[in-house]
Amino acid sequence: MTSKWVYSFGGGAAEGRADMKSLLGGKGANLAEMASIGLPVPPGFTVTTEVCTYYYKHEQTYPPQLEEQLKQALASVEALEGKQFGDAERPLLLSVRSGARASMPGMMDTVLNLGLNDSTVQSLIKQTGDRRFAFDSYRRFVQMYADVVLEVDICHFEKLLQRAKDRRGVRLDCDLSDTDLEDLVVAYKSRVHDETGKPFPDDPQEQLWGAVGAVFGSWMNQRAKIYRRLHDIPESWGTAVSVQAMVFGNMGADCATGVAFTRNPSNGVNDFYGEFLVNAQGEDVVAGIRTPQDLSIAGRKSHGGKLPSLEEVMPEVFQELLTIRDCLEKHFKDMQDIEFTIQRGKLYMLQTRTGKRTTHAALQIAVDMAQEGLISRSDAVMRLKPELLDQLLHPTLDPNAEKKILAKGLPASPGAACGKAMFSADEAEQRAKNGEKVILVRMETSPEDIGGIHAAQGVLTSRGGMTSHAAVVARGMGRPCVAGAADVQVDYANKSMTIGQLVVKQGETLTIDGTSGEIMWGEVPTVPARLGGNFATIMMWADEFRRLEVRANAETPADAQAAKDFGAEGIGLVRTEHMFFEGDRIVAMREMILASDESGRRAALDKLLQMQRGDMVKLFTIMDGMPVTVRLLDPPLHEFLPRTDQEMASVARASGVPLERIRRRSSELQETNPMLGHRGCRLAVTYPEICEMQARAIFEAAAEVGRTGRLPVAEVMVPLVATVKEIELLKGIIEETAVKVQDEQGVKIKYRIGTMIELPRAALQAGRIASVTEFFSFGTNDLTQTTWGLSRDDAGSFLPEYKAKGITDKDPFVSLDQEGVGELLEIAVQRGRAARPGLKIGICGEHGGDPSSITFCETIGLDYVSCSPYRVPIARLAAAQSAMKTKRSELSELPKLLGAKPAAHIAEAKM
Repeated sequence: MTSKWVYSFGGGAAEGRADMKSLLGGKGANLAEMASIGLPVPPGFTVTTEVCTYYYKHEQTYPPQLEEQLKQALASVEALEGKQFGDAERPLLLSVRSGARASMPGMMDTVLNLGLNDSTVQSLIKQTGDRRFAFDSYRRFVQMYADVVLEVDICHFEKLLQRAKDRRGVRLDCDLSDTDLEDLVVAYKSRVHDETGKPFPDDPQEQLWGAVGAVFGSWMNQRAKIYRRLHDIPESWGTAVSVQAMVFGNMGADCATGVAFTRNPSNGVNDFYGEFLVNAQGEDVVAGIRTPQDLSIAGRKSHGGKLPSLEEVMPEVFQELLTIRDCLEKHFKDMQDIEFTIQRGKLYMLQTRTGKRTTHAALQIAVDMAQEGLISRSDAVMRLKPELLDQLLHPTLDPNAEKKILAKGLPASPGAACGKAMFSADEAEQRAKNGEKVILVRMETSPEDIGGIHAAQGVLTSRGGMTSHAAVVARGMGRPCVAGAADVQVDYANKSMTIGQLVVKQGETLTIDGTSGEIMWGEVPTVPARLGGNFATIMMWADEFRRLEVRANAETPADAQAAKDFGAEGIGLVRTEHMFFEGDRIVAMREMILASDESGRRAALDKLLQMQRGDMVKLFTIMDGMPVTVRLLDPPLHEFLPRTDQEMASVARASGVPLERIRRRSSELQETNPMLGHRGCRLAVTYPEICEMQARAIFEAAAEVGRTGRLPVAEVMVPLVATVKEIELLKGIIEETAVKVQDEQGVKIKYRIGTMIELPRAALQAGRIASVTEFFSFGTNDLTQTTWGLSRDDAGSFLPEYKAKGITDKDPFVSLDQEGVGELLEIAVQRGRAARPGLKIGICGEHGGDPSSITFCETIGLDYVSCSPYRVPIARLAAAQSAMKTKRSELSELPKLLGAKPAAHIAEAKM
């Protein structure tokens, strides 16, 4: 059976559908969908992503059937258009664009006006009667094709274009005459010959196959690789190629091109939001070369624009665009990012895709659409990416702070950012790697700047609009951005920018406000973000669907309060060692370690008892009856001792302990591999008085808080257990201490004793361990280290190479290794609950805040996840989405279990 490599669309019909993104890419699938619902889409065809996969698997060659299928698809376009590709009389011109299944704006390549040569350009003049338009299209094609396909540096053409404008004494491309443009075509071709040693290709078929190959080649260019890495897009997906009949926005004053969002992508307000240019082609809008005009009168007024809006210039076209806007939102049920061209007063739709948006906008749009009845509450929760909630925590400028405003641009991506001005993406990346905060300053950004945008705190451009490359990419990454600051003159050569008489040099500090568009001198103080009503609404809806509890890792009152404010349902990990590293605490801790006998250790522990009890009182009070899981001392003792001779001498003077004794004790405690050494429960086994002191501090604090408020739930967690005898021994000490404190205080304490499962042996022995414990908490940081035989601190030197070579998709310390470590978790859950039905089990490693890891936790039936306080909202949302995915999966499997064919209404069931 012959594979189908090409899918056609146009004339009100299409071979593809919107749900075929994996095969046709986002662009191709949505073009097919728009064509099939009757929108004005230029006819064309899509070469599938499977061809891209074949291309790279077969030494950059094509499937044997592709040529004939492409020829047939091209013939269909010719029939619909009444033109012939390469014909000297009625030439069909084409656009060739990339389109991966995931939107990657600006990352891959496009070629417009394909099919032009010295012969067909004359036919274009005859057809249109517009010599200037024909040569403007021709010079654009030569420049674009040479850059994308022939890999001639675009700077050569930009210099030639600038010289032509200088000779003519004009500022804009559209002010050049037809003769100027014809001369530019000749100059461009000459430069191509000089750079490549070959003439520019005139054969339209050669041009077409060259462009298709270049688009597939762009899937592996550096900027696309970086974007995929930043957005977790698999290399194996590949890209499709969409080929369409050209429509022209550069034929005169009744032509235009534009980009629009069906709702505001910065704040989510239900306004038609976008920009356009008269007498231009699509690349001009996003490139930022000319300042675009607003679509609507309201938009023009809000931005202070002086140029007329599309609503004023072409009111009938604007109304048609509004109708299409409503049609697309109702059809796709999400905010759309659309591209359009107006040719001789007729509107054509070139693209629609789910629009990228800030997290503030995503919340607003999701809530509004649910309340409008366009989507369900569960849909609203499902469509938000949990990890992007980090953007909500962006600081804003302190409204009471003094600020020196230098200039103002367009508020392209919200949030405030401060850093040193950097004028190249490479410099921004390098400085950021060195720990410096930077602001990337460019005339306009290009896809090559992707690494610098990601490294920077924020982005400032002197050109471009709200839909420019800088704006779109910054919004997607959650970086504040001010775009189109026309008063800013950027000088790359001198690494500076000028605003009026002020010169800002590289390394000097700027503050930008992507919400207001303001650019300020120096560092302006910020205030923490305030979470608005939409956030609370989404979290409330998420909690309706969520099964997993979400707790937080916290040991300071500030962290505990932040976690509670973010909706944490308890503390899943108190790392008690963090309480012993400061001030008087470290002194007492060192006294305990340096003591020569148990009596000396107990004297020091009595000091620590008061401190630890005070800390626990604060945590129990804040959590107000919610569970607090306290891990007993975990790190090896040498971590508390001084390391340098100077530090040791200082400790000797402060403690009255001989310097030689400190040196000797420090030497005794040094270990070859401390991560697997004398730490965790092994410390408590060796020094049971430490376990006793910590248990007493926990229980006395619980008793104190219980007398005045809600009785705390104290969960005492023993770390690094490998055998059941370890936990039996320490459980005895903890229970004995609990009995004593309850007798002394006259208060009944609610407590549980459990363990961290962070060693493979513990996971395998989970059944026996569960027989003597009341809860498990997976410490997946150490469990990953001990399962993989990797040091988390050292793995960063080679894991990137593992990812690059496909050995592992993700860093196992960031996202849980579900095949290896995950199997141990499943074994532990099964064996633990077989021994103790109803055993409470959670996870408290860094993976507790990772959405894909949370999904796995839902799948295997954990009771809770625990993460850092500022990831609690992410975990709540991810847990809700995981529960809904599991429920929908179960519903889709139900017909199979009943022996029936799946019913569409069951598979699509909403909760």
